[in-house]
Amino acid sequence: MAEQVSPRGTFLKIANCIKVQIAADLSMVEMPSLAEVMAEHGVSRGVALRAFKMLQQEGVAEPVPGARWRVVRAGVQEDRRPLAERIAELITAEKLQAGAVFLSEGELSARLGASRPTISKALAQLESAGLLTEGGQGKRRAVRAVPSQQEDSKS
Repeated sequence: MAEQVSPRGTFLKIANCIKVQIAADLSMVEMPSLAEVMAEHGVSRGVALRAFKMLQQEGVAEPVPGARWRVVRAGVQEDRRPLAERIAELITAEKLQAGAVFLSEGELSARLGASRPTISKALAQLESAGLLTEGGQGKRRAVRAVPSQQEDSKS
């Protein structure tokens, strides 16, 4: 006869397995997806979510917009501001003036540690806000306007 497993024990075991993965891989910044956890452990979405919630309560993980979870490491401070805001800050930090060529998506991706599609969405927000000119295939964006301190404090 098959041994009955309590759901509570299952999600605690999954949480412990993930904690072992995090401890073993110091470069791990993103948690496995719910689908990966469900497939690997043969559990429902609810059980996988309970494991993630347990890791959140323990301060090991936190949810990220877009249904992903990220690893939280003790003593590591991460800039939690929206990506578009962080990119806009680069304009003033680099002392760029209107008309100056801006960093490419690849350069921003390497510098900020975000994927190129995510960088592209943030740049589109800055284009619509009037801070950058439109880019395109083989066309570099340029600074259209330098963000002021007042604009930063409103957002």
